[in-house]
Amino acid sequence: MRATFKTVQDFLSEFYAAPYRSAVARAKRDQDDLFMLMVFAELLGVENPATYYTLELQPLLYDRFHAWHTRMGMERSPLDHFRCC
Repeated sequence: MRATFKTVQDFLSEFYAAPYRSAVARAKRDQDDLFMLMVFAELLGVENPATYYTLELQPLLYDRFHAWHTRMGMERSPLDHFRCC
């Protein structure tokens, strides 16, 4: 009985969540892109009042930097001292 209830519950959860999965993933990607812009804004030449707080996050995000700048339409790394391509 419990297994059947669990199966029905999983099916209904998938049925209701599936149409929104791509919209939620797109919104998360947009938020991540904005966060990357905030972290690397000073290096790109944009004044950022939060640079002091985001400076320590740069080493953690360097591995995702290449995917971010290509998604933003920049063929090569916009940073002179950081070559990822």
